[in-house]
Amino acid sequence: MIDPWFLMLVLKMATAAAVVVGCSLLAERSGPMIAAMIATLPISAGPVFVFLALEHDAAFIAQSTLGGMTSNLANAGLSLAYVLLAQRFGTLACLTAALLAWTAVLFLLRTLEPSFVVMIAATILVYGGLHLLFRPYLAARPKQPPGRPWYLIPMRAAFVATLAGTVTTVSAYVGPTWSGSLAALPVVLSSMIAMLQPRIGGPATAAVIANGALALIGFGLAMALVHLTAVPLGSAGSLSLGLALCVGWNLALMRLSRGAR
Repeated sequence: MIDPWFLMLVLKMATAAAVVVGCSLLAERSGPMIAAMIATLPISAGPVFVFLALEHDAAFIAQSTLGGMTSNLANAGLSLAYVLLAQRFGTLACLTAALLAWTAVLFLLRTLEPSFVVMIAATILVYGGLHLLFRPYLAARPKQPPGRPWYLIPMRAAFVATLAGTVTTVSAYVGPTWSGSLAALPVVLSSMIAMLQPRIGGPATAAVIANGALALIGFGLAMALVHLTAVPLGSAGSLSLGLALCVGWNLALMRLSRGAR
């Protein structure tokens, strides 16, 4: 007889992979602004947090969002390194440098252990500053329509499924803060870089990442909202509020962008 725990793990991995693959395929068919708004939604972290909520209490989820906020701030290092390097270098060099920058910032934040209020302020200030810095890179377009090698979808699905299975399995051993940090790994951003740059070029892929700077403020604020509401409202209610904030924030950014044009 198959272990029910194993069946649940497989279901978690398959669900997370299906959500991320579906949303990222939609992102690939859009321009850099829309692609960035989709890529910065919690399409990877969201399912993992839901699975964590099924296995842990609301206090665990509230604490894990602090780890999610540090991972989100670490995305600033990834974004800065990638956008600047992608103007001149190839995919492997750019992605490697971006992931090293993400890792360095994450461990720096985990060492410093900034307070909740400091992380909120840093999220707003850092990504607001990056948006200003990225303005020259926002409008790059691909030189030709991208194709899709056959292996990209299964590769992406396997990547996300592995993340979901790993985080939910090790969460009982690493504690809530590291669980949150692992849940918010830059799966979507890094996989989009790996898949898009060889097909549409560095500057056009960098435009997607650059357009996501302001959207990552919304993800950070959503994590903060879940942190504040998980215990009083319960995990389901707080995660729903966090998702609503992310979606509303990105829709507002899209509307403002169209108004500006």
